Amino acid sequence: MKAEVRTTDGKWPQVSLDEVAELNPRLAETLTAKDHVSFVPMSAVSAETASITEEETRTYAEVAKGYTPFVSGDVLVAKITPCFENGKIAQALLTHRAGFGSTEFHVVRPRANKLDARYTLHFLRLGRVRLAGERRMTGSAGQRRVPENFLAKLEIPLPPLAEQRRIAEVLDWAEALRAMRRAALAQLNFLTQSLFLDLFGDPVSKGWAMTDIAGVAKPVAGSIRTGPFGSQLLHSEFTDCGIAVLGIDNAVANEFRWSERRFISEAKYRQLKRYTVHPGDVLITIMGTCGRCAVVPDDIPPAINTKHLCCITLDPAKCLPLFLHAYFLQHPIARKYLTQTAKGAIMSGLNMGLIKGMPIPLPPLPLQREFACRVRAVEKLKTAQRTSLAQMDVLFASLQHRAFSGEL
Repeated sequence: MKAEVRTTDGKWPQVSLDEVAELNPRLAETLTAKDHVSFVPMSAVSAETASITEEETRTYAEVAKGYTPFVSGDVLVAKITPCFENGKIAQALLTHRAGFGSTEFHVVRPRANKLDARYTLHFLRLGRVRLAGERRMTGSAGQRRVPENFLAKLEIPLPPLAEQRRIAEVLDWAEALRAMRRAALAQLNFLTQSLFLDLFGDPVSKGWAMTDIAGVAKPVAGSIRTGPFGSQLLHSEFTDCGIAVLGIDNAVANEFRWSERRFISEAKYRQLKRYTVHPGDVLITIMGTCGRCAVVPDDIPPAINTKHLCCITLDPAKCLPLFLHAYFLQHPIARKYLTQTAKGAIMSGLNMGLIKGMPIPLPPLPLQREFACRVRAVEKLKTAQRTSLAQMDVLFASLQHRAFSGEL
């Protein structure tokens, strides 16, 4: 059976992948029980960088049964959903010659005289290849997998080896540029964290008074609230436009982002107006993915929050939103409270009582303002970096297309 994927350049021959590579080959290495091998769990494969982020050293006896074998240089392709769709594909560049990993890997071993491994890796990462593989998945929901036959009969353009290596080098270089941009973003995140801990990390030695989250909320009814429960807001009452309804997806990245758009009518909003979200409110996820935190932006249109969020309106004379946001996510006192006092509630589900009772120091407002000013400056840099990265992603996709169409 021929695969769905085709190229249209007409310059290079098309071959099935199994003509130029071995699929899920047996381990040809002769190993003793005490020999050291590399172990690669699925979590160690980065979809962003197409690389293995970490590997463990184990003995052959530990992994001889129940794991997928491969050797250094093989290409690993996650076969289970959603790992395949997310692009968990990487070349196994290992410390040891032999490696073992998740049974949810397909192994592709290019024949050295016909196919370059890096060229293969970049081809398998093409969006159209991954889409075709997703369409061919078999199995039940949540356990769907790409069959080996999809890869075996996948048609791949086959230029001369020297051209394959040139294409791979160009794409490796472009990927390295994207990785540098992502690293710059990570450093900016680290900068904010370091700044926060430097200014606020040791409240005891600075003699700051302690209170709790309830003590820094605006002294009005409903300043700490969740959204409407049960029959107050039914899914059937969502509309295509109107008043926005905020949920977990708006705060799950630990910063406010518009994601899925949900709305209610003006009439429904009048019934639920007490759940209105205001600029500067702090949102904390309390169901699903718990313990994420975001600050509502100043340009928020009229909106309410769902029951999955705790919304806090602060007393501006005591606590600024950016300080609480950083405190909740980063301060040792907050993290200890969530993991010990709340007994793992951050995993099983938070509630308003736990949030209200969280201890929090009261640093001077001028210091909080200084921190907020610096955070805003860093956020501007992050926005510029994200824009640049998005542009690079578009260019990389175009480069991939050209590379396998004979136009590079």
